[in-house]
Amino acid sequence: MQVVCPWYLQYFPVILLQKKRREWAMGSKDRLFIGGGGADYSEAQSLILKYANRHGLIAGATGTGKTVTLQILAESFSAMGVPVFLSDVKGDLSGLAKAGSADFKLHDAFIKRAGTIQFDDYGYDAFPVTFWDLFGEQGHPVRTTISEMGPLLLSRLMELSEAQEGVINIAFRMADEEGLPLLDMKDLRAMLVWLGENRKAIALEYGSISTSSIGAIQRRLLVLENQGAEAFFGEPALDLTDMISCTPGGQGRINILAADKLMQSPRLYGTFLLWMLSELFEMLPEVGDPDKPKLVFFFDEAHLLFDDAPKALVDKIEQVARLIRSKGVGVYFVTQKPDDVPEDILGQLGNRVQHALRAFTPRDQKALKLAAATFRTNPRFDTATAIKEVGVGEALVSTLMKKGMPSVVERTLIRPPSSQLGPITAEERKAVIAASPVAGIYEAEVDRESAYEKLAKRAKDAAAEAEQAEAAVERAEEKEREFARARRFDGKSSRSRRASTSKRSSRSDSIGTAFAKSFARQLGTKAGQSIIRGVLGSLFKGR
Repeated sequence: MQVVCPWYLQYFPVILLQKKRREWAMGSKDRLFIGGGGADYSEAQSLILKYANRHGLIAGATGTGKTVTLQILAESFSAMGVPVFLSDVKGDLSGLAKAGSADFKLHDAFIKRAGTIQFDDYGYDAFPVTFWDLFGEQGHPVRTTISEMGPLLLSRLMELSEAQEGVINIAFRMADEEGLPLLDMKDLRAMLVWLGENRKAIALEYGSISTSSIGAIQRRLLVLENQGAEAFFGEPALDLTDMISCTPGGQGRINILAADKLMQSPRLYGTFLLWMLSELFEMLPEVGDPDKPKLVFFFDEAHLLFDDAPKALVDKIEQVARLIRSKGVGVYFVTQKPDDVPEDILGQLGNRVQHALRAFTPRDQKALKLAAATFRTNPRFDTATAIKEVGVGEALVSTLMKKGMPSVVERTLIRPPSSQLGPITAEERKAVIAASPVAGIYEAEVDRESAYEKLAKRAKDAAAEAEQAEAAVERAEEKEREFARARRFDGKSSRSRRASTSKRSSRSDSIGTAFAKSFARQLGTKAGQSIIRGVLGSLFKGR
């Protein structure tokens, strides 16, 4: 009797192989395999998943392999069911959406490296990717509202002075009190105009507001608009839960922000990522120390976050970095030099991958010494010397072990990526975007009634009331003129009758005529007009 194998069992070996590769990508059930260390690169260097939310640092000079390290970590987190967010500064990381190929020119080098670090079941695989773009060109649009951004980040984005930041805070307070939602940039512009028109009434409670400060803020808004920030502010606003998701098969989604164009506006780039961190902190509940993170956030070009940042903002970042760990979010800063990150924040980064540094200048030498001092010493080599000597794709690695203790620094050969090294084509990107679970949700912009529309309606109603009042004044003045003409006509009739009356009667009429003339003269004065309006108002109201 011939046994017919069901069609789905034909693919069972392939499924097992993919599962095995993912297990290798993560090292084991509770750790991520980074590469091989030791004298012959045979010792596995891993990151314990439970401590992945203790934050980390990936540092090194340009061209030393930071992007590949970022790529293999994103692959490993995704395989372990942890969603990832990262920014693609150079466009290379889009390759995560496509499996690598044996046709790739580095295929032989990758196979050789896998053998060196005993990555025996190394193979190629694609990962679930969602593309995002603030400009809506290379991914799903990303928007937020002016209110969600808040006065602190908005002031930092526009590089405002202390006085100008105070005006922004007053604008937000008055918008709340007046029931005027601030959603997009035209809402903020309209609110600033309203603030300027009512600044005298507001000054007693909130302090003086100068028109020069309002003008300076309006000019800054114009600069932001020219940089493309207008597309960022509006609705539908990004729901961050769409980024914290997994596939039906249990893989964490890798959210890639297209940042090549965004990097032309570095202040907007840094402020946007900081806004995301603060929103995650506000949104997520406390979870303590979970078995694995809810989300891992890679902050590429981290120096842009701290360049020229005021102390209040740096303190805010430090607070978020310290507390967001308990929300299950791991933050990994990616930068060229460790001293790009403030010392108070650097001390909170427990997992570190240090690629080569070049010590050509006094600052470079100082940064190298700082980097070496942050590692737990390995007696087999000098850390500072090793940082200068490690090759491309090689790094010094130290991660948190059990009980949160840092491991001894080890010279490590980073494992090769399973996904494609380098960008995918524009057509392949479009296909990924079209198949995304959030396709069609954020593409169409919504402009609902907010501060701009409400203030415009108030202005329209006020103009209509003013027009009605002006018309009423004109009607009253016309009635005054009619009354005056009637009095002059009555005066002429009285003079014709005086000729046929007695002297006593003539004297009495002359007194009445004198009064009429005096009254008529009063019509030409402002006070007289006020009196007539009052009289006419009473008469016509009675009728």
